[in-house]
Amino acid sequence: MIANVRQSIMRVLNVAEKNDAAKNIAGILSGGQRSVRDGKSRYNKIYSFQCDVPQLGGSCDMTMTSVSGHLMELEFNENIYGWSKCPPQALFDAPVREIVGKKCADIATTIQQEARRHQALIIWTDGDREGENIGFQIIRVCTGVNANLRVLRAKFSEITPRAMTHCIRNLVEPDEYVSRAVDIRKELDIRFGYAFTRFQTDLLKRSGCIQGGGGVVSYGPCQFPTMGFVINRYLEIMRFVPQPFWVINVNDKRDGIKVDFNWKRRRLFDENACLAFYSRIMECPKAKVTGIVGKRKTNWRPEAMYTTSMEKLASSKLRLPAREAMSIAEKLYTQGFISYPRTETNIFPKGMNLHNLVELQTADERWGEFATRILREDGPKPRNGKKTDNAHPPIHPTKKGDGLMGKEAQLYELITRHFLACVSKDAVGNETTITINMNGEEFHTSGLIILEKNYLEVYPYFKWNAKEVPKYLSNEEFIPESVMMTDGKTCPPQLLTESELLSLMEKNGIGTDATHAEHIHTILQRNYVKKLPRNNRFCPTKLGLALYDGYSAMQFAHLIKPELRCRLERDLVQICENRREARAVAQEYIDEHKNIYQIVDRDQQKLVFAFSTNKVMAEPEQRLRNQYPNDYN
Repeated sequence: MIANVRQSIMRVLNVAEKNDAAKNIAGILSGGQRSVRDGKSRYNKIYSFQCDVPQLGGSCDMTMTSVSGHLMELEFNENIYGWSKCPPQALFDAPVREIVGKKCADIATTIQQEARRHQALIIWTDGDREGENIGFQIIRVCTGVNANLRVLRAKFSEITPRAMTHCIRNLVEPDEYVSRAVDIRKELDIRFGYAFTRFQTDLLKRSGCIQGGGGVVSYGPCQFPTMGFVINRYLEIMRFVPQPFWVINVNDKRDGIKVDFNWKRRRLFDENACLAFYSRIMECPKAKVTGIVGKRKTNWRPEAMYTTSMEKLASSKLRLPAREAMSIAEKLYTQGFISYPRTETNIFPKGMNLHNLVELQTADERWGEFATRILREDGPKPRNGKKTDNAHPPIHPTKKGDGLMGKEAQLYELITRHFLACVSKDAVGNETTITINMNGEEFHTSGLIILEKNYLEVYPYFKWNAKEVPKYLSNEEFIPESVMMTDGKTCPPQLLTESELLSLMEKNGIGTDATHAEHIHTILQRNYVKKLPRNNRFCPTKLGLALYDGYSAMQFAHLIKPELRCRLERDLVQICENRREARAVAQEYIDEHKNIYQIVDRDQQKLVFAFSTNKVMAEPEQRLRNQYPNDYN
């Protein structure tokens, strides 16, 4: 007698995070033999096929569909939902509920109808926190109509045949702790966001600082610190006082090559002291070569790419806003061109088959020869960083970029060139440093010969320029072509670029790699900051500056500074790891913000005064132009 004979083929509902992902996953698992039909939502198709699922007993009838991101959203109960139905402070403790979003009603209807006639559910959402949370929203909707569903989770980092085959054979249980962390973050964001937004909007309208109608002055626990970075840099520039300095420059010319020798003291802020050194040199303006040192110089190849590094490179090298770059990356991922782009990992796992990934690129005429050389020589040896989310590998190409055009092709090229550079060799050069002495004062110059370009051959986004120096002999004495004492002034820092802003957000724990770009987009949309067209740098607006000044005057600048949000992000990680209880974390932050609100409400006139003061002043951009006409006009 044969044991474990199944009476019928199990029917399995599969739900992905987006339609493109569902389409491509179904295509791979079915070997291209899938049928397609419409659901209630015309944007979320339903795919049917058969597939072997070992954990469900073998061959199964598979139905694959999708949501479009979050299926459900939080809202306050109806009795307090309206703007004026309760005072803002009541929102800290008011009941909240999870409902299917209006735009997702048809999607929810489809997956409920399918869930009723299936026996198992496999979640195919993205592998980050948000994906886990979306997965549990799907689970709640489906088990609400079929409590007997067996639920499994597919974990994957790329939509390729190899990854899908491994994934379907190694399904896991959904991670409720990770989903709870997202639930807590969303609850706190809606409570604090709604309460402070209502407070400051109502206050500023009553006081005449903003006009009535639909104007809303919103608060966000991530958007305010992000805005704060931009304003802090602006204020640093405006408060900057240029300091005069003096420097001694020695110039020579030999064999037709101009040589600039740099003073060891760099610069002095005392004119008389600099003049004394210069006078002593000019008593006998003869130079003696006291040192010629040659040493091997290494130019490190880039570390493996993760979300923030991709966004920074796309912004600085391709002039793509981070949000747009992430949108393009997600499309490349769902089409199977690259691995999962929302990853905090820059370490390739030891067992990962990088040889095959490099081999995929050998046929590309742009870098195929370079990829072939990697394989022919020592094989791929990645330069890893120190970050890992223990979920996804670094971003890398998963197939050739055939058929891509425009910005998709540009971003794919950046990712591929970065990957090939990462797994190749560092560039090597020889640096020669020449030191001279002039009556007790030392000066030096350096030259560089590039011996092995290595990764630089495939990576045009970084320049390492050779610099030729003529031949000098040890102990040689010569009279330089010129010795000059010149003056200058220290310069203020520049406004932040998007790449620099992303670095500050990452360093200070504002949001996650997956949400940084959205927070930057939000403060632009809400007119708290703007991008200056001439240099693509961020400058605050009067609105953003007034908010900053008002909360600073109340001694609550930490609402705009990163420490509060950074602490919450650390606690959310502990919830994910089951080291802190979710509800306890939520209550701790609710209590803290209730206390902050009481003081802010008491000192509300300081916010009004800040708005009144900024209202009569020029826009921050114009103030910069007035103070630094040569730099901002």
